[in-house]
Amino acid sequence: MPTPLDRLTLSGIRLYQRQLSPRKGFRCAHAALHGGESCSAAVARIVREDGLVRGRPRIVARFGACREAHNVIHGGSPLALGSSVETRGVCCIGPIPIPFRCG
Repeated sequence: MPTPLDRLTLSGIRLYQRQLSPRKGFRCAHAALHGGESCSAAVARIVREDGLVRGRPRIVARFGACREAHNVIHGGSPLALGSSVETRGVCCIGPIPIPFRCG
């Protein structure tokens, strides 16, 4: 059973996905590099599965993986892909503050 905090979090993610994400001008680096779900979709899934409080370690791990993907895409890694992946930002270091530490 989702807590009020979980419901509020999921509502915020839906608002972000519908109103802000389409207008921000870049894609989640993790999804851009690896395919699959974006960080917002992954976090929503984690919150539905574990709740926000219990799911926090998985959420933080996902944002860390997104930061690593951003570094790979933008040349901060020996595995850099250069221009083969198009992105201009990353969800966990974009203009919207996220209340989890990334890296």
